[in-house]
Amino acid sequence: MPRFLLQSHVYISARLQRNKSTPLTSTHTVLTIMASRLLASRAHPSFDSTPGEKRPKASEESPSSDYETQLRNAAPMLRGRNLTAAIAFVAGTGFTLFGYDQGVMSALLTANQFEKVFPQTVTGDNHATLQSFVVAIYEIGCLIGALSNLWIGDRLGRRKTIVLGGIIMIIGAILQTTAFSNAHMVVARIVTGLGNGLNTSTVPSYHAECSSASKRGSFIMIEGSLITFGIMISYWIDFAFFWISGSSAQWRVPIAIQIIFAVVMIAGICFLPESPRWLAKEGRNVEALAVISALEDKPHDDPKVQQTFHGIREAVEMETASNGNSPLREVFTGGRSQNFRRAFLGVVNQCFQQITGINLITYYATLLFERLGLDDVKSRIIAACNGTEYFLASLIAIALIDRVGRRKLMLFGAVGQCITMVLLAILGSIDNSATQIVSAVLLFVFNSFFAVGWLGMTWLYPAEIVGLRIRAPANAFSTASNWIFNFVVVMVTGPSFNNIGWGTYIVFAALNALIVPVVYFFFPETAGRSLEDMDVIFALAYNEGVSPVTVSLRKDVPPAGTPEADKILGVDSSSRRSPSRTSHSSRSDQIPDTEKH
Repeated sequence: MPRFLLQSHVYISARLQRNKSTPLTSTHTVLTIMASRLLASRAHPSFDSTPGEKRPKASEESPSSDYETQLRNAAPMLRGRNLTAAIAFVAGTGFTLFGYDQGVMSALLTANQFEKVFPQTVTGDNHATLQSFVVAIYEIGCLIGALSNLWIGDRLGRRKTIVLGGIIMIIGAILQTTAFSNAHMVVARIVTGLGNGLNTSTVPSYHAECSSASKRGSFIMIEGSLITFGIMISYWIDFAFFWISGSSAQWRVPIAIQIIFAVVMIAGICFLPESPRWLAKEGRNVEALAVISALEDKPHDDPKVQQTFHGIREAVEMETASNGNSPLREVFTGGRSQNFRRAFLGVVNQCFQQITGINLITYYATLLFERLGLDDVKSRIIAACNGTEYFLASLIAIALIDRVGRRKLMLFGAVGQCITMVLLAILGSIDNSATQIVSAVLLFVFNSFFAVGWLGMTWLYPAEIVGLRIRAPANAFSTASNWIFNFVVVMVTGPSFNNIGWGTYIVFAALNALIVPVVYFFFPETAGRSLEDMDVIFALAYNEGVSPVTVSLRKDVPPAGTPEADKILGVDSSSRRSPSRTSHSSRSDQIPDTEKH
């Protein structure tokens, strides 16, 4: 007996039981019902299939099944903790490369084989300036790379930009390794910096966009720790190759080792998904939902996955309803989104990291310890130990960042750094064997304050504070700020110590003191907030005419993706979630209602 006839019989019997006052006994009525069931079976072939018959493919059963197939095809290779760990590893490798490249030149500047190939950096009237220039020109390359992200960051996406940056760094490292003249070395360091600028303006955004609000801070702080890990490795490798005094391998091999980190980073990123925020921004909503589901390790219709997905789409809708302005132009707009204010906070945050004076130590650690009366070997050992302590101190921030918050750590670091610089200036003015020992210890203390308060913070905060649409250009500007002030600090350090000596520490003490009130009055708290929640905080502050700092410290701010947040943002949530907008032909735009229950 065909299945649809059996189902029709059951259906008729049920109707008779429910409505005995108007029994369905006429032949005409029965035939009508049977005909309607037959039409239903023709519309859905699976309805009347009998055991043993071949069922149609999932994509033919319903639009919902077709959507499920698209989600499965878009799903990343890894899920949950494995995916999170893989993203952290690749992003961490990128920052280890960054740290290694920063620290490797510290001890090489005074290596005898380096001085033999580049004698102008140790002799002559302007040797200090030339030495600073060879080191600092790397920052100019980083600046160019960061600014180039204004145009290519959103076009290529996060993953492809990181791959491009890694390839350029490999080329630059090869050029540095084979350098035989100052001009050759300068060009090579610019090329290496170009790739690093691309990476440092992209990797933090990529990692932040792939992290949950509760763990984002600690993940990015791990990246900050890995910067110091790279610096530590470079110091110890420099020390190991210091003993190869009869070959140019003394400085060429340490420079070439960075290629290993770049290759690992490029290989690893190929197995990772694209950022769900960038995918949503490009209209690739199925892929975005699949990535969010994989990151959360939950089904795509899970309420938390849905809220994250709708919060991202909400941000995209709000930011694309901007009269067709390009993301670069929107950086300079105000209104409810407060884009310019948010981008400027990122720029200032990166600037503050550099004017603390940290690169006095990072780039010139060996020279600083030699200035304190230590010989070549001891100065290198102490510099390497300094780098090791720097790394260990940075681990403290990982545990504190999401518990204590961003603002308190920044304030703590700035106050400690200011006091340390004042003490270094006082001891430098006295200058005897006892004060030199204490000064060496204070260089370790300064690193500790910086590692806890500012090391990873400036790679986390600018990525958190800005909206999705302007994130790529805003991070390009903030990273460019880092490299501009990095260049200034590194460039003036050598001549400054030659001319005003310990007075250099007073300058940086004053700059650290300046940081404290600016952070306290103007920097909102981002801990515990999703990236889209920050849109709500700035919009609410604009609507109420109050400071975003005040709003960020409140507990009553609705999370992104809720109707209350939609109202604050000025988004029509009813039309966005309306079932009528869902169709089989635009399956990537909305989740079918059948999948929401």
